[in-house]
Amino acid sequence: MRTLVLGSGIVGRAAAWDLSRRGHEVTVADSDASAARRLGEELGLNWATLDVTNRQAVEAALADSDAVISAVPYLFGVSLAMAAIANGCHYFDFGGNPTVVKEQLELHSEARAAGLAIVPDCGLAPGLANVMAAGLIEDHDAATIDDVQIRVGVLPLHPTGTLQYQLAFYAGGLINEYAEPCEVIEDGRAVTVEPLTRFENVEWEGIGSLEAFATAGGTSTMCQRYEGRVANLEYKTLRYPGHGRVFAAMREIGLFESNPIDFGGVAIAPRTVLQDLLTDRLPQGGPDLTLADVAVTAGGVTTAQRMRDEDDGGFSSLARTTAFPATALCDLIDREEVGFRGAAAMHTAAPADLLLAELRSVNIVVANR
Repeated sequence: MRTLVLGSGIVGRAAAWDLSRRGHEVTVADSDASAARRLGEELGLNWATLDVTNRQAVEAALADSDAVISAVPYLFGVSLAMAAIANGCHYFDFGGNPTVVKEQLELHSEARAAGLAIVPDCGLAPGLANVMAAGLIEDHDAATIDDVQIRVGVLPLHPTGTLQYQLAFYAGGLINEYAEPCEVIEDGRAVTVEPLTRFENVEWEGIGSLEAFATAGGTSTMCQRYEGRVANLEYKTLRYPGHGRVFAAMREIGLFESNPIDFGGVAIAPRTVLQDLLTDRLPQGGPDLTLADVAVTAGGVTTAQRMRDEDDGGFSSLARTTAFPATALCDLIDREEVGFRGAAAMHTAAPADLLLAELRSVNIVVANR
């Protein structure tokens, strides 16, 4: 399969490596020609300069591809998915924004008629964690599932500072997770709750005490899919203790606000300042670990799975656990082991047993607990 990887950052790099390992003919593309070239030369792959805002250039690139994995910002997700369908390409991205994903899913009939898979939310969470949860839900015979709890976090292996956090991805995306309404299911109905609420302590063997709290985007489309069948479902982010309450205080005093405020004749958006400061001041690039814990209860019986992954020296754990679920699904579709066609989030498109088995080849292991 000729597969195009858009974006040469840490996730795009990991995706390109794994696709090449799986035998795909890979081209890496980026608007930064030097970045695309460096990655292409590092991995021994084809590379190209591509501005995803240039529709004509995107069309030309996709015309020579069978599949595309997008590791560029979610703002381009709809236009890229539409271009993929127009050019006969399967499409995968890492999603995370419910509004964009909803528009992508409206392409279902068109994608299905073209015999293509359009799959957003293919990362860690949304992505792998939702596949784990959907698999456990479907394994239960009960007509109604009582409770689904999803807990996920990417943490520095050696935390420092008051926030005990290193910037693992785009700071604007982090703020978005902490600022937007969080979709959950309560008493069988899909509703939203405030972010940076519902704090709880979580003990993890070998790590110790962590905190979990509500954040946006992690449930993907599960609330719509399971409304009426699941009584309660929620997603929380895992962090070292104290982190979430500091950000909750920032939110309370207005630092998440995106509308400019006049400061002595200068209009400044607090969120822009916060985003720039987080980018500038938080540590980056240190070794990291990823934790995912999913528990499903029905009829008084709880089944649960956990995954722990660490930086392997070649790729950060964030890059591994974000990129490799998407590349695994892309390869399963190429091998026709997954026959899904249409537009759906990963937990609908990817059978849990096949995807989790496929990830073992890159040492991402999900185990029962």
